[in-house]
Amino acid sequence: DFDKYDLSSVRVITYGAAGCPYEVLKKTIERFPGRALINAFGGTETSSTIAALRAEDQIITGKESEAEREKKLKRLATSIGLPMDDVEIQVRDEEGRGLPTGQIGEIVAKGPRIMKGYWKDEEKTKKAFTPDGWYRTGDLGYKDEEGYIYLTGRGDDVIVRGGENIGPDEVESVLSTHPKIEEAAVIGVKDVEWGQQVRAIVRLKKGETATEPEIIDFCRLRLAGFKRPSSVVFVTEELPKTTTGKILRRSLRQKYGET
Repeated sequence: DFDKYDLSSVRVITYGAAGCPYEVLKKTIERFPGRALINAFGGTETSSTIAALRAEDQIITGKESEAEREKKLKRLATSIGLPMDDVEIQVRDEEGRGLPTGQIGEIVAKGPRIMKGYWKDEEKTKKAFTPDGWYRTGDLGYKDEEGYIYLTGRGDDVIVRGGENIGPDEVESVLSTHPKIEEAAVIGVKDVEWGQQVRAIVRLKKGETATEPEIIDFCRLRLAGFKRPSSVVFVTEELPKTTTGKILRRSLRQKYGET
């Protein structure tokens, strides 16, 4: 449909609320070379954006090395970027302690654009902030060695396998790069030995076929061992979503979460 319109004036493309599928990003970049793609993170309580990708992270010109291109594509697909200049963001554990690079915890934020509280609701306000005044976003994620922030899911979506936290967003991002997969989601299922295992719910592209071992082997090369799906459920219907397009993992857990 792009060819029906004159899109030469498009300079910036924004997306948010959830990660953008890898294949969609690649097609967008091919169709709009040199344009800025911005993934913004924030909410009503934070006066909109509190983190975003920088201009140099957003633009892929085609002159980058393959490694640099893949690095940028990964960030575009999965990272919410760096904190805005007037915002501090930390990743904390359940005890409120800051976590080192790569470890998943709750994302908390502080700065002048954060709300003071909910109108006439002291109890809700108290729950929304840490004892030392940081706003609790309710989102889980981690920082890489350069300070870029990656969302891994909401608190109740995180899978805990053998004491390790696994963010569904990261696994889903890898699955979305499989050439046969139209869409995918992951959930945790109970496991006697490990507590939980990762289960992938996969809808293939029209006319494609794949096997469970094929999908697991694909992930084997791209994810740490404890993050790889141990089982795959293939579905033909579109995955359930909210009105804004976010996958309803809770519905999937109810339907496919049995061991």
